[in-house]
Parts: sequence; structure tokens; C-alpha cells
Amino acid sequence: MSAPKPVVGTRPVAVAAFAQSPSLRRVDQANEVEMLMPVISEVFAKAKMTKDDIDFICSGSTDYLIGGPFSFVMALDAIGVWPPKSESHVEMDAAWALYEAWVQLQEGHIDTALVYGFGKSSLGDLSRVLAMQLDPYTMGPLWPDQISLAALQARALLDRGLSSEVEFAEIAARSRKDALKNPNAQVRNEIPVAELLEEDYLVEPLRRHTVPPISDAAAAIILVAGDRAYDVVDRPAWITGIDHRIETHAFGARDLATSPSTAKAAEVAGVGHGPVDVAELLAPFAPQEVIVRQAIGLGEETTINPSGGPLAANPLMAGGLIRIGEAAARIWDGSSTRAVAHASQGPLLQQNLVCVLEGES
Repeated sequence: MSAPKPVVGTRPVAVAAFAQSPSLRRVDQANEVEMLMPVISEVFAKAKMTKDDIDFICSGSTDYLIGGPFSFVMALDAIGVWPPKSESHVEMDAAWALYEAWVQLQEGHIDTALVYGFGKSSLGDLSRVLAMQLDPYTMGPLWPDQISLAALQARALLDRGLSSEVEFAEIAARSRKDALKNPNAQVRNEIPVAELLEEDYLVEPLRRHTVPPISDAAAAIILVAGDRAYDVVDRPAWITGIDHRIETHAFGARDLATSPSTAKAAEVAGVGHGPVDVAELLAPFAPQEVIVRQAIGLGEETTINPSGGPLAANPLMAGGLIRIGEAAARIWDGSSTRAVAHASQGPLLQQNLVCVLEGES
């Protein structure tokens, strides 16, 4: 067997193992290291590896969630700091840590990489924390909360006739029903669309069901280059394309009803080179799924967020990595031949990453 030909890059790299902790509203009984340790142990066990088999480690997290500096250094205790390993960190969702590891693997100096992300959103006021991402001169001092900002984006869709509140509710109902099959999901239920539309507005036009839960969780992935991937998993999920793009900080300079950065990342990653069976999208608010789906160019033939997606669990700094892991799982179990994973970071879909995964057909 041979890996599908990469669209981007020259060296075949596969997602070979994935583990995550259950997403919970609040994890009181464990700090970040204790939350990570079982996840790291599980991903090593699935890959039949130890730390000695890993050439490079990269993590994604943010100190603002924890309220202390250099939390990523502390998190290394979950892996073991001795003997030392080549290690890096991104102050981003761990999907971007995976991108850094993928680049390192493309250079050919390493063959394996461990990527992990973690976030305990319950430790602070998320609205205050996320406002610190905003432009520090024009928007930050106003301290707008993330739901109010997302409502502006939803309103842009509605005013242009690109979606409806019924569609928002349909997305939420589908996501949380699919989450019933996901033991790691936080919000799992089956509620009719009509009943969801009876909820009061949080910030018009957003109701409770259109908003992601606040989640504590961690996740980890092992990447392996070349034929070594077959030593880990029978049907590797090969990364055949990956790219990420960013848009301006200034909301007034953006069309909030579209996501050109997602569209460009999808183009460069080669999404359009074949049919997509499954897509795992990190669109935290229901209206954002409409925008991302259109930007990537996904049709009705593509199953969206069979894991439940971010409306069922939304651990900051790990959600994007989980989307990649969940997409890879559909390759491993044979239910998908070609899958797309999407990650987003920043306010109103400011930064977007698209990853194409393929298995042997």
C-alpha cells in the first residue's frame, strides 16, 4: 500500500493516533497537568510508543485561560521533562501546533511528533479573556463579549438572506443529536427544532442552542512520516493538504457574512480536488457553520460534524486539534476515504486552518 499523493508538501505524513479527555463544564479535581496525563498515556498506548519514540513535541494553549505565565512549560510535566526532547509551543489552538509539527516533518529531520492542546475555560471569565484578542485601541477597551460579537455575524447572514434562524436551530439540533454517540461530548440531547426556536434570545438573533458550551478538556495526536505510519495503524489518515490564513483585526473592514481566509486555506489545501465524505468544522456558533461550509465549498453529500462538533463541546486551544482527530477517526474506521478538518481562532472566524485527510481507497 502507498499513501495518497500529497497536494501540499512532498513527504507523506499521517495522523496515526488520537486521544482526548471528556469535555466537561468544569474540571475541579485536576489541574492542567493532571488533565493531560491520561490523554498523553492513552495516545502513546494507541500508537504503541513511548516518549523515547517521539522526535518532536509541540503544544497549543494560552496563559490567559490559566491566569499565569508559561503554562505550557508546566504542562510538559505530563510528558516528562527528562531526558529532554525538541519541543515547541504556539499560543494558539493546537491545530496550529500540528501545522508546525507537520512542517518539521516535511524538513525530513524527524519522523514522529507528538502534538497536544489543553484549555480550562472554567478558571476565569471567558468573556473578559476573549476580549483581550481584540484590537487594543478600538475594540478591546469596550470589552464586548463573544456572544454579542457573534450576534453581529449572525445578523449579517440574516440581513443578506443567506441563512435563517430555523437553519441555526437545525444545525444545533443535528449537532447535539449526533453527540449522543460521542462519549466525550458535553452537551448531548435530542430536542425538536420547533422547541429550540421557543427559547429566549441571549443576544438577538442568538438563542442558547446557537452558542457553544464552556468546556474543559485536553487532546493529543501523534504524527508519523512515511511507511512507519503502518506500524501504528492499519489505515493511516494521510495529510494530503493543509494551510492556514488570517484576516484583519478590524471588523469594519471585513464582510462578516463570508470567510475569505477559510476559502483560501481550503483552496491551497486542495479540498476541491475530490469529494469530501466527512467534515469536522470548528465553527463555535451555529451561524458560523453556514459561513465555513460555504467557504470550503461543502455540499449536501458531506456529513458535517458527526462527533457533534463545537456546539456539543468547545474546549479552547484543543477544539481544532479535536476536529482533526475526529476526522482522522473516520478514516481509520473505514467510514470515510476523504475528510476535511477545520480549525478557527480569534474573533468572528479571524484565523482559519483547513486540513485534508485521506485513506487508501
